[in-house]
Amino acid sequence: MHGRMWRGVWLFVPCTLFMTSPATGQSPARWLAHDMQRPRPPVVSPGKLSLPVGPPSDAIVIFDGADLSKWSDAEGGPAKWRVRDGYMESVPDSGYIFSAGKFGDVQLHVEWATPLPASGHGQGRGNSGIFLMGLYEVQVLDSFENETYTDGQAGAIYGQHPPLVNACLPPGQWQSYDIVFRRPHFHDDGTVARPARITVLQNGILVQDNVTLWGPTTWLQHRAYERQADKGPISLQDHGNPVRYRNIWLRELPELAEPSGLAEQPATTVTLSPDQLRKFAGAYGTPTGDPIQVELKGDHLQVHMKTGQVMDLVPRSPTEFALRHTAGTIVFEAKGTGEVTGFSLHLGGEKYPIARLAAQP
Repeated sequence: MHGRMWRGVWLFVPCTLFMTSPATGQSPARWLAHDMQRPRPPVVSPGKLSLPVGPPSDAIVIFDGADLSKWSDAEGGPAKWRVRDGYMESVPDSGYIFSAGKFGDVQLHVEWATPLPASGHGQGRGNSGIFLMGLYEVQVLDSFENETYTDGQAGAIYGQHPPLVNACLPPGQWQSYDIVFRRPHFHDDGTVARPARITVLQNGILVQDNVTLWGPTTWLQHRAYERQADKGPISLQDHGNPVRYRNIWLRELPELAEPSGLAEQPATTVTLSPDQLRKFAGAYGTPTGDPIQVELKGDHLQVHMKTGQVMDLVPRSPTEFALRHTAGTIVFEAKGTGEVTGFSLHLGGEKYPIARLAAQP
Protein backbone atom coordinates (compact mmCIF):
# COMPACT_ATOMS: atom_id res chain seq x y z
CA MET A 1 0.00 0.00 0.00
CA HIS A 2 1.15 3.49 -0.69
CA GLY A 3 1.21 6.45 1.68
CA ARG A 4 3.26 9.14 3.37
CA MET A 5 3.50 10.23 7.01
CA TRP A 6 2.96 13.95 7.62
CA ARG A 7 2.93 15.35 11.17
CA GLY A 8 1.98 11.96 12.56
CA VAL A 9 -0.91 11.42 10.13
CA TRP A 10 -0.92 9.05 7.18
CA LEU A 11 -1.78 10.73 3.92
CA PHE A 12 -2.45 7.99 1.37
CA VAL A 13 -1.67 8.76 -2.23
CA PRO A 14 -1.26 6.57 -5.30
CA CYS A 15 2.34 5.62 -5.94
CA THR A 16 3.82 7.52 -8.90
CA LEU A 17 7.41 6.49 -8.51
CA PHE A 18 7.34 4.08 -11.39
CA MET A 19 4.83 5.46 -13.89
CA THR A 20 3.49 8.57 -15.54
CA SER A 21 0.09 9.50 -16.96
CA PRO A 22 -1.85 6.81 -15.07
CA ALA A 23 -4.61 5.17 -17.06
CA THR A 24 -7.36 3.47 -15.12
CA GLY A 25 -8.37 -0.04 -16.09
CA GLN A 26 -11.66 -1.83 -15.48
CA SER A 27 -11.44 -4.55 -12.84
CA PRO A 28 -12.32 -8.03 -14.06
CA ALA A 29 -13.35 -8.90 -10.50
CA ARG A 30 -16.87 -8.37 -9.20
CA TRP A 31 -15.44 -6.79 -6.06
CA LEU A 32 -14.49 -3.16 -5.72
CA ALA A 33 -10.87 -2.49 -4.87
CA HIS A 34 -10.20 -2.89 -1.13
CA ASP A 35 -13.77 -4.09 -0.46
CA MET A 36 -14.21 -5.05 3.20
CA GLN A 37 -17.13 -7.28 2.17
CA ARG A 38 -14.86 -9.51 0.12
CA PRO A 39 -14.72 -12.95 1.79
CA ARG A 40 -11.80 -13.55 4.15
CA PRO A 41 -9.32 -16.31 3.25
CA PRO A 42 -9.21 -19.13 5.81
CA VAL A 43 -6.40 -19.07 8.34
CA VAL A 44 -3.78 -21.82 8.03
CA SER A 45 -0.95 -22.33 10.50
CA PRO A 46 2.32 -22.97 8.63
CA GLY A 47 4.47 -25.96 9.46
CA LYS A 48 7.93 -25.47 10.93
CA LEU A 49 10.38 -24.10 8.37
CA SER A 50 14.14 -23.99 8.68
CA LEU A 51 15.06 -20.38 7.94
CA PRO A 52 17.12 -18.84 6.50
CA VAL A 53 16.95 -20.80 3.24
CA GLY A 54 20.31 -20.84 1.51
CA PRO A 55 20.49 -19.76 -2.14
CA PRO A 56 20.98 -22.41 -4.86
CA SER A 57 24.13 -22.44 -6.97
CA ASP A 58 22.66 -20.35 -9.81
CA ALA A 59 21.10 -17.68 -7.56
CA ILE A 60 21.87 -13.96 -7.62
CA VAL A 61 22.08 -12.74 -4.02
CA ILE A 62 20.84 -9.15 -3.76
CA PHE A 63 20.97 -8.90 0.03
CA ASP A 64 23.21 -11.08 2.19
CA GLY A 65 22.83 -9.14 5.44
CA ALA A 66 26.12 -7.24 5.16
CA ASP A 67 25.29 -3.98 3.38
CA LEU A 68 23.03 -2.21 0.88
CA SER A 69 25.61 -1.95 -1.90
CA LYS A 70 23.18 -3.63 -4.32
CA TRP A 71 20.35 -1.20 -3.53
CA SER A 72 19.63 2.48 -4.11
CA ASP A 73 16.94 5.08 -3.37
CA ALA A 74 14.47 6.36 -5.97
CA GLU A 75 17.00 8.89 -7.32
CA GLY A 76 19.79 6.35 -7.67
CA GLY A 77 21.61 7.46 -4.52
CA PRO A 78 22.53 5.31 -1.51
CA ALA A 79 19.64 3.44 0.11
CA LYS A 80 18.79 4.97 3.49
CA TRP A 81 17.52 1.89 5.27
CA ARG A 82 19.46 0.59 8.26
CA VAL A 83 21.42 -2.68 8.28
CA ARG A 84 22.24 -4.60 11.46
CA ASP A 85 22.41 -8.17 12.75
CA GLY A 86 22.10 -9.59 9.24
CA TYR A 87 18.92 -7.82 8.23
CA MET A 88 17.84 -4.50 6.72
CA GLU A 89 15.06 -2.43 8.24
CA SER A 90 12.94 0.30 6.67
CA VAL A 91 13.39 3.73 8.19
CA PRO A 92 10.40 6.12 8.23
CA ASP A 93 10.56 8.70 5.42
CA SER A 94 13.60 6.98 3.88
CA GLY A 95 11.57 6.00 0.82
CA TYR A 96 11.42 2.91 -1.35
CA ILE A 97 14.66 1.12 -2.17
CA PHE A 98 15.50 -0.47 -5.53
CA SER A 99 17.79 -3.29 -6.56
CA ALA A 100 20.73 -2.26 -8.73
CA GLY A 101 20.03 -5.17 -11.05
CA LYS A 102 16.99 -5.31 -13.28
CA PHE A 103 15.08 -8.50 -13.86
CA GLY A 104 12.17 -9.96 -15.82
CA ASP A 105 11.11 -13.56 -15.21
CA VAL A 106 12.42 -14.64 -11.80
CA GLN A 107 12.11 -16.98 -8.87
CA LEU A 108 12.51 -14.67 -5.87
CA HIS A 109 13.11 -15.65 -2.25
CA VAL A 110 12.57 -13.04 0.49
CA GLU A 111 12.48 -13.40 4.27
CA TRP A 112 10.72 -10.71 6.31
CA ALA A 113 9.50 -9.93 9.80
CA THR A 114 7.01 -7.37 11.07
CA PRO A 115 7.62 -5.36 14.27
CA LEU A 116 7.27 -6.79 17.76
CA PRO A 117 5.46 -5.58 19.77
CA ALA A 118 2.79 -5.03 17.16
CA SER A 119 1.56 -1.48 16.83
CA GLY A 120 -1.41 -0.10 14.94
CA HIS A 121 -4.12 -1.95 13.09
CA GLY A 122 -5.25 -2.70 9.54
CA GLN A 123 -2.93 -1.22 6.94
CA GLY A 124 -1.01 0.65 9.63
CA ARG A 125 0.46 -2.49 11.22
CA GLY A 126 3.70 -3.90 9.83
CA ASN A 127 3.06 -2.64 6.29
CA SER A 128 5.55 -2.89 3.43
CA GLY A 129 5.61 -4.51 0.00
CA ILE A 130 7.77 -6.31 -2.55
CA PHE A 131 7.51 -5.00 -6.11
CA LEU A 132 8.49 -7.05 -9.14
CA MET A 133 9.87 -4.84 -11.93
CA GLY A 134 9.00 -1.92 -9.66
CA LEU A 135 5.33 -2.27 -10.63
CA TYR A 136 3.70 -5.44 -9.32
CA GLU A 137 3.35 -5.69 -5.54
CA VAL A 138 3.18 -8.71 -3.29
CA GLN A 139 1.88 -7.19 -0.06
CA VAL A 140 3.82 -7.47 3.19
CA LEU A 141 1.69 -6.85 6.29
CA ASP A 142 1.24 -8.11 9.80
CA SER A 143 -1.93 -10.06 9.06
CA PHE A 144 -1.76 -12.20 12.18
CA GLU A 145 -5.11 -11.56 13.90
CA ASN A 146 -5.26 -8.19 12.14
CA GLU A 147 -8.39 -7.27 10.18
CA THR A 148 -8.07 -5.43 6.87
CA TYR A 149 -9.39 -5.66 3.32
CA THR A 150 -8.43 -8.98 1.78
CA ASP A 151 -6.74 -7.64 -1.36
CA GLY A 152 -4.37 -5.78 0.95
CA GLN A 153 -3.43 -8.45 3.49
CA ALA A 154 -0.15 -10.35 3.55
CA GLY A 155 0.25 -12.56 0.51
CA ALA A 156 -2.12 -10.49 -1.61
CA ILE A 157 -1.32 -9.16 -5.04
CA TYR A 158 -2.11 -5.69 -3.84
CA GLY A 159 -5.52 -4.40 -4.87
CA GLN A 160 -6.18 -7.41 -7.12
CA HIS A 161 -5.93 -10.93 -5.73
CA PRO A 162 -6.39 -11.87 -2.05
CA PRO A 163 -4.28 -14.82 -0.90
CA LEU A 164 -5.85 -18.26 -0.98
CA VAL A 165 -5.26 -18.54 2.78
CA ASN A 166 -3.91 -16.41 5.60
CA ALA A 167 -0.56 -18.11 6.31
CA CYS A 168 0.90 -15.46 8.61
CA LEU A 169 3.05 -16.13 11.65
CA PRO A 170 2.87 -13.88 14.74
CA PRO A 171 4.67 -10.52 14.62
CA GLY A 172 8.42 -10.61 15.16
CA GLN A 173 8.85 -14.06 13.63
CA TRP A 174 10.75 -14.50 10.38
CA GLN A 175 8.52 -15.43 7.46
CA SER A 176 9.29 -16.30 3.86
CA TYR A 177 7.96 -15.57 0.41
CA ASP A 178 8.93 -17.68 -2.58
CA ILE A 179 7.66 -15.90 -5.67
CA VAL A 180 7.63 -17.05 -9.29
CA PHE A 181 7.05 -14.05 -11.56
CA ARG A 182 6.44 -14.05 -15.31
CA ARG A 183 6.65 -10.61 -16.86
CA PRO A 184 4.09 -9.19 -19.28
CA HIS A 185 4.72 -9.26 -23.03
CA PHE A 186 3.53 -6.63 -25.49
CA HIS A 187 2.80 -6.49 -29.21
CA ASP A 188 4.63 -3.94 -31.35
CA ASP A 189 1.65 -1.59 -31.06
CA GLY A 190 1.86 -1.64 -27.25
CA THR A 191 -1.14 -3.87 -26.62
CA VAL A 192 -0.76 -6.78 -24.23
CA ALA A 193 0.32 -10.08 -25.78
CA ARG A 194 0.63 -11.93 -22.46
CA PRO A 195 -0.18 -10.40 -19.06
CA ALA A 196 2.07 -10.82 -16.03
CA ARG A 197 1.54 -13.84 -13.80
CA ILE A 198 2.60 -14.56 -10.22
CA THR A 199 2.78 -17.63 -8.00
CA VAL A 200 3.53 -17.08 -4.30
CA LEU A 201 4.28 -19.45 -1.44
CA GLN A 202 4.19 -17.90 2.02
CA ASN A 203 5.92 -19.93 4.71
CA GLY A 204 5.79 -22.93 2.40
CA ILE A 205 2.04 -22.59 1.73
CA LEU A 206 0.62 -21.72 -1.69
CA VAL A 207 -1.17 -18.37 -1.45
CA GLN A 208 -1.18 -17.26 -5.13
CA ASP A 209 -1.55 -19.89 -7.83
CA ASN A 210 -0.23 -18.55 -11.14
CA VAL A 211 -2.69 -15.64 -11.04
CA THR A 212 -2.96 -13.22 -13.94
CA LEU A 213 -2.36 -9.56 -13.13
CA TRP A 214 -4.79 -7.01 -14.57
CA GLY A 215 -2.02 -4.41 -14.77
CA PRO A 216 0.38 -2.67 -12.36
CA THR A 217 -0.80 -2.76 -8.76
CA THR A 218 -1.86 0.48 -7.11
CA TRP A 219 -4.11 1.99 -4.45
CA LEU A 220 -7.80 2.82 -4.92
CA GLN A 221 -8.06 1.94 -8.59
CA HIS A 222 -7.14 -0.68 -11.16
CA ARG A 223 -4.54 0.36 -13.72
CA ALA A 224 -4.35 -0.80 -17.29
CA TYR A 225 -1.08 -2.09 -18.71
CA GLU A 226 1.23 0.35 -20.44
CA ARG A 227 4.10 -0.86 -22.57
CA GLN A 228 7.25 -1.19 -20.48
CA ALA A 229 10.82 -2.45 -20.63
CA ASP A 230 11.46 -6.18 -20.45
CA LYS A 231 13.27 -5.84 -17.11
CA GLY A 232 12.91 -3.71 -14.01
CA PRO A 233 14.21 -3.54 -10.43
CA ILE A 234 13.03 -5.37 -7.35
CA SER A 235 11.69 -2.71 -4.99
CA LEU A 236 10.90 -2.74 -1.26
CA GLN A 237 8.38 -0.31 0.19
CA ASP A 238 8.87 2.11 3.07
CA HIS A 239 5.40 2.51 4.54
CA GLY A 240 6.54 4.07 7.81
CA ASN A 241 6.72 0.74 9.67
CA PRO A 242 10.08 -0.80 10.69
CA VAL A 243 9.66 -4.00 8.68
CA ARG A 244 12.77 -6.15 8.37
CA TYR A 245 14.14 -8.09 5.41
CA ARG A 246 16.96 -10.59 5.05
CA ASN A 247 18.32 -13.33 2.76
CA ILE A 248 17.03 -11.98 -0.55
CA TRP A 249 18.06 -13.95 -3.62
CA LEU A 250 16.64 -14.75 -7.00
CA ARG A 251 17.07 -16.99 -10.01
CA GLU A 252 16.55 -15.57 -13.47
CA LEU A 253 14.17 -17.85 -15.37
CA PRO A 254 14.28 -18.58 -19.09
CA GLU A 255 11.51 -17.01 -21.12
CA LEU A 256 8.60 -19.31 -21.87
CA ALA A 257 8.37 -20.09 -25.57
CA GLU A 258 5.17 -19.18 -27.37
CA PRO A 259 3.03 -22.25 -28.15
CA SER A 260 3.61 -23.21 -31.78
CA GLY A 261 1.62 -26.39 -32.23
CA LEU A 262 2.93 -29.92 -32.29
CA ALA A 263 6.42 -30.58 -33.58
CA GLU A 264 6.55 -32.44 -36.84
CA GLN A 265 8.87 -35.19 -37.99
CA PRO A 266 11.10 -34.41 -40.97
CA ALA A 267 9.46 -34.67 -44.38
CA THR A 268 8.71 -38.21 -45.60
CA THR A 269 11.77 -39.70 -47.20
CA VAL A 270 9.97 -42.45 -49.14
CA THR A 271 6.51 -43.03 -50.52
CA LEU A 272 4.99 -46.46 -50.02
CA SER A 273 1.81 -47.65 -51.68
CA PRO A 274 -1.11 -49.09 -49.70
CA ASP A 275 -0.16 -52.53 -51.02
CA GLN A 276 3.38 -52.11 -49.62
CA LEU A 277 2.01 -50.93 -46.27
CA ARG A 278 -0.70 -53.59 -45.93
CA LYS A 279 1.76 -56.36 -45.01
CA PHE A 280 2.65 -54.52 -41.77
CA ALA A 281 -0.96 -54.32 -40.56
CA GLY A 282 -1.94 -56.77 -37.87
CA ALA A 283 -1.89 -57.61 -34.18
CA TYR A 284 1.31 -57.33 -32.18
CA GLY A 285 2.15 -57.79 -28.50
CA THR A 286 4.79 -56.66 -26.04
CA PRO A 287 6.76 -59.20 -23.95
CA THR A 288 4.37 -58.43 -21.07
CA GLY A 289 1.34 -59.23 -23.20
CA ASP A 290 0.09 -55.71 -23.90
CA PRO A 291 -1.66 -55.67 -27.29
CA ILE A 292 -0.66 -53.29 -30.08
CA GLN A 293 -2.61 -53.01 -33.30
CA VAL A 294 -1.12 -51.70 -36.56
CA GLU A 295 -3.80 -50.60 -39.00
CA LEU A 296 -3.79 -49.28 -42.55
CA LYS A 297 -5.73 -46.02 -42.71
CA GLY A 298 -5.97 -44.86 -46.29
CA ASP A 299 -2.40 -44.20 -47.44
CA HIS A 300 -0.62 -44.50 -44.07
CA LEU A 301 -0.20 -46.78 -41.06
CA GLN A 302 -1.45 -46.14 -37.56
CA VAL A 303 -0.39 -47.75 -34.29
CA HIS A 304 -3.12 -48.27 -31.69
CA MET A 305 -1.85 -48.78 -28.13
CA LYS A 306 -3.60 -50.45 -25.21
CA THR A 307 -3.64 -47.04 -23.48
CA GLY A 308 -5.86 -45.67 -26.26
CA GLN A 309 -3.11 -43.67 -27.94
CA VAL A 310 -3.15 -43.61 -31.72
CA MET A 311 0.02 -42.64 -33.58
CA ASP A 312 0.59 -42.06 -37.28
CA LEU A 313 3.65 -43.68 -38.83
CA VAL A 314 5.79 -41.75 -41.34
CA PRO A 315 7.85 -44.01 -43.68
CA ARG A 316 11.58 -43.30 -43.83
CA SER A 317 12.46 -46.49 -45.68
CA PRO A 318 10.56 -49.62 -46.77
CA THR A 319 10.86 -50.98 -43.19
CA GLU A 320 11.60 -47.97 -40.93
CA PHE A 321 8.88 -45.56 -39.79
CA ALA A 322 8.94 -42.47 -37.58
CA LEU A 323 6.27 -41.77 -34.96
CA ARG A 324 4.74 -38.44 -35.96
CA HIS A 325 5.17 -35.80 -33.19
CA THR A 326 7.37 -38.21 -31.18
CA ALA A 327 11.13 -38.72 -31.23
CA GLY A 328 10.84 -42.44 -31.82
CA THR A 329 11.02 -44.91 -34.68
CA ILE A 330 9.63 -48.34 -35.50
CA VAL A 331 11.66 -50.82 -37.54
CA PHE A 332 9.72 -53.80 -38.89
CA GLU A 333 11.45 -57.19 -39.09
CA ALA A 334 10.73 -59.94 -41.60
CA LYS A 335 11.79 -63.45 -42.58
CA GLY A 336 13.58 -64.14 -45.84
CA THR A 337 10.18 -64.88 -47.33
CA GLY A 338 9.08 -61.34 -46.55
CA GLU A 339 6.66 -62.39 -43.78
CA VAL A 340 6.64 -59.72 -41.07
CA THR A 341 7.51 -61.19 -37.65
CA GLY A 342 7.47 -58.09 -35.48
CA PHE A 343 9.10 -54.72 -35.00
CA SER A 344 11.41 -52.92 -32.61
CA LEU A 345 10.44 -49.61 -31.04
CA HIS A 346 13.39 -47.22 -30.62
CA LEU A 347 12.55 -44.51 -28.05
CA GLY A 348 14.48 -42.56 -25.43
CA GLY A 349 17.71 -44.41 -26.12
CA GLU A 350 16.06 -47.79 -25.55
CA LYS A 351 15.01 -50.57 -27.91
CA TYR A 352 11.79 -52.48 -27.24
CA PRO A 353 11.08 -55.75 -29.14
CA ILE A 354 7.46 -56.24 -30.23
CA ALA A 355 6.36 -59.61 -31.71
CA ARG A 356 3.65 -60.15 -34.28
CA LEU A 357 0.83 -62.31 -33.02
CA ALA A 358 -0.40 -65.31 -34.98
CA ALA A 359 -3.53 -64.64 -36.94
CA GLN A 360 -6.67 -66.15 -35.43
CA PRO A 361 -8.09 -69.08 -37.47
